[in-house]
Amino acid sequence: MDNLFSENTKKLAPLADRLRPKNLDEFLGQEHLLGKNSFLKRAILADKLGSCIFYGPPGTGKSTLASIIANTSNSNFVKLNAVSCGVAEVKEVISSAKSNLELFGKHTYLLLDECHRWNKAQSDSMLEAIEKGYIIFIGATTENPFISMTKAIVSRCKVFEFKPLSKDNIKEVINRAISDKENGFGNLNIEISELAKDQFVKTSGGDARVALVNFEIAVLSSTKVCGKIVIEDEEAKEICSKNNLSIDETEYFDMLSAFCKSLRGSDADAALYWAHRLIKCGCDPLLIFRRLLAHSSEDVGLANSNALVVASSALNAYLQMGAPEGLIPLSHAIIYVCMSPKSNSVVVAMSAAKEDIENTFSSAVPSHLKNYNYLNEQREHYKYPHNYGGYVDQQYLPTEIADHVYYVPSKNGSENSIKLPEKKLNNLSNNHIDKD
Repeated sequence: MDNLFSENTKKLAPLADRLRPKNLDEFLGQEHLLGKNSFLKRAILADKLGSCIFYGPPGTGKSTLASIIANTSNSNFVKLNAVSCGVAEVKEVISSAKSNLELFGKHTYLLLDECHRWNKAQSDSMLEAIEKGYIIFIGATTENPFISMTKAIVSRCKVFEFKPLSKDNIKEVINRAISDKENGFGNLNIEISELAKDQFVKTSGGDARVALVNFEIAVLSSTKVCGKIVIEDEEAKEICSKNNLSIDETEYFDMLSAFCKSLRGSDADAALYWAHRLIKCGCDPLLIFRRLLAHSSEDVGLANSNALVVASSALNAYLQMGAPEGLIPLSHAIIYVCMSPKSNSVVVAMSAAKEDIENTFSSAVPSHLKNYNYLNEQREHYKYPHNYGGYVDQQYLPTEIADHVYYVPSKNGSENSIKLPEKKLNNLSNNHIDKD
């Protein structure tokens, strides 16, 4: 009965699980790791791999390769998920693995999915077992382990980075699903256009699981025409239209960084690309607006103060219209900020002022600047600028830093017309260190 139940479970499993490769010959992608004569491939075939961590986007074969490694070495294989298992469960696995090694000379591979979710105490419970070889640990994670995992675990493992599958890899996955009679839909008469295949490929984001989930929905939901299951381009497009690209936290912040650097670098094409790719991946456009507003002052600043006005107006327009129409003013503002002359004088001035505050926090306000309501005797010492034509030379900073200069106009855009008072220019040339 167990075999019958197991067979039913296998038949009812999702397509992506049924088509999971069982050996290295069936494994697709990661050519940079598993190419001919590569270290990882040689180590797997020789059963000398040792503990390691696989990290990269979802659906790129991390768990699958771990299973293949265990099968190739004819070792025991235990799979746990860091979200649901605790120290007690790990200790039980380690105890069993130790017994199998001592009594039968058989190694145990422990695959820990989402291994970045373990805290220090959970990670430390495995250190001795890894060091003494009771288990061969394989961690699978979508997060960069050098950031998200404890150093003690990472230092005991080789780290391999998985890349998104190529378009050719994903297309091969779809073709296997069509032709495989045992685990795929090879027993069905499926007619699918190349354009429809391309829809599943390009919306997968390099994630085989996403492509297979969409393809399975298309097959199971399509009506038969003359005994054929026909999948047209429009049908595939509709099924895939609600999918965001696969993206992990590290890649998300990398793309956000690329967007910001493209703004600063005056590359409107790149900034538009990264902004709309982030949105396609599920990023809230308001976050893009937030960075755009910041860079309007940080990187454009007084070289073109209208950049901040345009960015703010675009945000207001988006809030009024929403997506997708609101993405037009967003694109408008991105291009405007990119094409504006650049100056970081605002940020430099702000940082210099904040640095002085740390060193002069207790400095007194100059007497002639204090509140006149209770210091009438100081009124005569304050020079009202409008009585002098709008500007008069007088001290505004605390005495200890009276000659410090924070803001220095750049030579770019509108800022080139801003002129500092002569005294500030003298102070600048005498003792100001330009931090630009």
